[in-house]
Amino acid sequence: MNILAIIPARAGSKGVPNKNIRLLGQHPLVYYSIKNALQSKYITDVIISTDSNPVRIIAQQMGAKVHWRDAELAGDEVTLDAVIYDAITTDKQWDYVITMQPTSPTLTVGTLDSAIEYAIKSKLDTLISAINAPHLSWGEKDGKKIPNYEKRLNRQYLPPCYMETGAFVISKADIVTESTRIGVNVDVYEIPERESQDIDTFADLCSAAALLEAQKIAIYVNGNNKRGIGHIYRALEIADEFYVKPDVYYDVNQTDVKVFGNTTHNLIPVNGIAELYEICKREQYSLFVNDILTTSIDYMIGLRSVLPNAKLINFEDDGEGILKADLVFNALYSEHALPNVYGGEKYYICGKIFMFYEPIKIKEDVNRVFIAFGGADPQNYTDRLLDIISKDEYKKYEFVVVVGRAKYNVDALLEYNKYEHIQVLYDVSNMPELMSSCDIAITSRGRTGYELALLGIPSIAMAQNQREEKHGFVCNENGFSYIGLNPSDEIIEGILKMYMNLSKEAREKLHGKLLSHNLRDGRKRVMSLIRGL
Repeated sequence: MNILAIIPARAGSKGVPNKNIRLLGQHPLVYYSIKNALQSKYITDVIISTDSNPVRIIAQQMGAKVHWRDAELAGDEVTLDAVIYDAITTDKQWDYVITMQPTSPTLTVGTLDSAIEYAIKSKLDTLISAINAPHLSWGEKDGKKIPNYEKRLNRQYLPPCYMETGAFVISKADIVTESTRIGVNVDVYEIPERESQDIDTFADLCSAAALLEAQKIAIYVNGNNKRGIGHIYRALEIADEFYVKPDVYYDVNQTDVKVFGNTTHNLIPVNGIAELYEICKREQYSLFVNDILTTSIDYMIGLRSVLPNAKLINFEDDGEGILKADLVFNALYSEHALPNVYGGEKYYICGKIFMFYEPIKIKEDVNRVFIAFGGADPQNYTDRLLDIISKDEYKKYEFVVVVGRAKYNVDALLEYNKYEHIQVLYDVSNMPELMSSCDIAITSRGRTGYELALLGIPSIAMAQNQREEKHGFVCNENGFSYIGLNPSDEIIEGILKMYMNLSKEAREKLHGKLLSHNLRDGRKRVMSLIRGL
């Protein structure tokens, strides 16, 4: 069977000058249709119809034939039917002639070949590429706008509405004339939406570039009661920054899927590092993010061996594995001597919702206290504080106590809601709203400390473990009152009472120190460095 593909690629594009030879994803636009035609297992010959020397050179260098188009067939008013008919050679008896537009760079050869198979098996005269795009649309009749639907339904319940994409028109050769490529037996072939790009405007160029240059991204993250779940929160924030849906891996031996909450991200469990390596070797990600606390040199060498071309990015990593990473962000630690490591609060990624809240106003007196120790609280500071504040002497204050997803004995803690002045909340979604309603806070040295600083809330802080003792930002000089690792209840209660009785002036000074750090632009800094790899 002889199948001829003709690609019409003239020089005179006015809307997007030099459209067919513009570089898109490191290749000229016309390159993609030529490549698909040459790689097709059904197409036997490829001809480019053009009046452009650059297009001619590209086509010939790729191994395609060129038909030089006369000037009278290169005008805006000339129909494509005449152009295609003009390019058909008579040296072979053609079975099918396929029109392939150079303006469809996201079409894949697999989809093209499936369509050719369908056209042949169905004995169609013509098969046209299309997408199913049902919408609530309107038409016009007798000068009046009327709906093209009977009932207003959600998109998924509307009847099919096929729109031509321009990617290809497959025609039996004997029906192609100067005036038509459409026979009697016609059908449309539905192609994936991402393959339906038709470049006609600069907006189309941007959209196609985003698809062609899209990275294949994976994130590996773990969080639990001992490790904390700030890693989980940050990983989900990072996942939202990409214009693709990353694969988010977690180790079932370390992480309960429940700590991810109600996310719609693609969560994939793995049973250990060996399985993760095996998947990575198969998937070949272009960008791989680790948010697993401390990486070993062996882990990173192993990861690099299965992803030799990937960029490896680590978060909150103080292990020796940072030597093998392309980028490391340690917002919780101070700056590092290695050129690939970016440390300090400048690289803290705050939650998106926090960006919509202004710092609190310091009131005359302390009335409301915020208490939260992250998602896990392995030191059980929450339990100890609840025992303290349940005393009668604290009834004149209000306490908001937030318990995270990875905390044990949650039910026992929720029983403290029987006290009128205590509100215990589990796994909240309105954290900045709750924080902003309070005058002072008590927390640990992780993510929550940054959130309180961003809102300028005078805060007492304690470390959960020896690793947290190394966290540099939540410290006295930055406006916190840090009282160490596992302080006694007497010390905790003593400083709590002191904070409750601090003057407005004293709290304003702490407020100013906390707000002296720019914690709102860390996301921008981090993503700029990642995108610059």
